[in-house]
Amino acid sequence: MSRKTPHVVPNRDGGWAIRRGGSERASVLTDTKQEAIDLGREISRNQHSEFVIHDKHGVIRQSDSHGNDPYPPRG
Repeated sequence: MSRKTPHVVPNRDGGWAIRRGGSERASVLTDTKQEAIDLGREISRNQHSEFVIHDKHGVIRQSDSHGNDPYPPRG
């Protein structure tokens, strides 16, 4: 996992957080998951990185590539 990959994760104190891969501190805190997804996707596009969305239990539910896809689709 790249250290600059933004992850949308549930925040311990409520709401949602955007964290870089490997980081314990949140870059951004939001009240809703959708706000975090929208901001995280924008960050990922600007950095040309992967973008990972977790559910309320912390399990990865979705992943998007915005540039440096290590396994691009064929054809």
